[in-house]
Amino acid sequence: MRSLPGIRRSFQFSHWSFMFAEIAVWSFVVLLVTGAMLMLFYDPGMSQVTYDGSYGPLRGLLVSKAFDSTMHLSLEVRGGLLIRQMHHWSALIFVAAVVAQLLRMFLTGAFRRPRARQWLIWVALLALGMFAGETGNALPDDMLSGGSLWLVMSVVQSVPVVGAWVMSLLFGSGFPGDTIIPVMYGGHLLLAAVIGALLIARGLLVRRNGHSRFVASQPARRRARPLMAAATVGMLIILGFGFQIAPIWLYGPSKPTQISAGSVPDWYMGFLDGALRIMPGWELTLGDYTLSLAVLLPTVVVPGVFFTALAAYPMAERFLLARRGRHDALGRPKSTRRIARGTPARDLLDRPRDTPVKTAIAAAGITFYGLLWAAAANDQLAHQFHLNVNTVTIFFRYAVVIGPVVAFVVTRWICLALQQSDRDVAEHGVETGIITRSPDGGFHERLAPVRDRHRELSRSA
Repeated sequence: MRSLPGIRRSFQFSHWSFMFAEIAVWSFVVLLVTGAMLMLFYDPGMSQVTYDGSYGPLRGLLVSKAFDSTMHLSLEVRGGLLIRQMHHWSALIFVAAVVAQLLRMFLTGAFRRPRARQWLIWVALLALGMFAGETGNALPDDMLSGGSLWLVMSVVQSVPVVGAWVMSLLFGSGFPGDTIIPVMYGGHLLLAAVIGALLIARGLLVRRNGHSRFVASQPARRRARPLMAAATVGMLIILGFGFQIAPIWLYGPSKPTQISAGSVPDWYMGFLDGALRIMPGWELTLGDYTLSLAVLLPTVVVPGVFFTALAAYPMAERFLLARRGRHDALGRPKSTRRIARGTPARDLLDRPRDTPVKTAIAAAGITFYGLLWAAAANDQLAHQFHLNVNTVTIFFRYAVVIGPVVAFVVTRWICLALQQSDRDVAEHGVETGIITRSPDGGFHERLAPVRDRHRELSRSA
């Protein structure tokens, strides 16, 4: 079905959602700058030293060089804590911007040809950003990072065949070993280099393929880019200066037998924590080998299926539409072909309501993720609402199955209702806000034809 020309044209000139990519780029720039400064003071060594820094409660304790150098950087280097907190906040914002960019591209169909490779780059950036965040969280070697390493060890051990080999590669002779922090440090730097290369490749693809017409024109984008850079960097400075994050002096040094109460991962890893908490304690015994499904499924299978589905969706959509004969040469649904005169079909994006099934799939995925994310706080929910933690866990086990189905049905129904509303407007006209009185004394609102409304929006744009 053809959407309203006036609404489509108004979207072509300006849309705020395009700035997600800019936020991701400038957050990564801040990550590079702050990370380079942190490297000057950080020591990834695991050998034990006696802490004699300025923080009294920990003075005299045996800590690793990694923890000691991080404490020195945070409390004794001028501006060190600001740089470290900016680095951490930048990582959180970067992943959030990548997620928002992927969601925008999915809802508007921007993953289709010729931008399929850009979609794959953003999917890879999400996975690499999450891995880079986890390797960075382990570097201070504090109590919180020690808990993360316990989880890493459990996940690695649950992988069949290669788990033992990877375990020895990461941890050496035993947990926590003397190699894990140096390995994480090297992996962190390698992931940063790969992310930077992917962002450069994405920029080259954007220059070659151009931008969609759902967003601002190129001159407007060039004017907005410095403002977005300043806004992103300024907000990260405010977050680093005014909002405390990862206070390792309160956590203390890592100890293999202890973990901080109420420890939770960064927001983007919350869904894995929630999946672990609600997963039943299933095990599969094959001969003399026991496979721990309670760890393998939520931490390996679920994210593996998620990222595979994201990467393969453009190809799957082209295949299904080709079989039904409902696509054009560029793989776009025929219902979203040339809407604006003189604009190539490849430069037009969908309105979410015009593709109800795809929009409903996105809503179902968001619901599934959100429920797993909330399940990561099952103990806190039980405590705050005076419930049994087992009851809360069982609720989430059912909710992660039923919730996405309900979200799919409701979202598809809303999209179809909005399409019917568009048809009514196209048939009867657009509301003008002008009230007229008819000869019989009644009052009615004057409706303008869609074409007149289209001209008005064009002049205002």
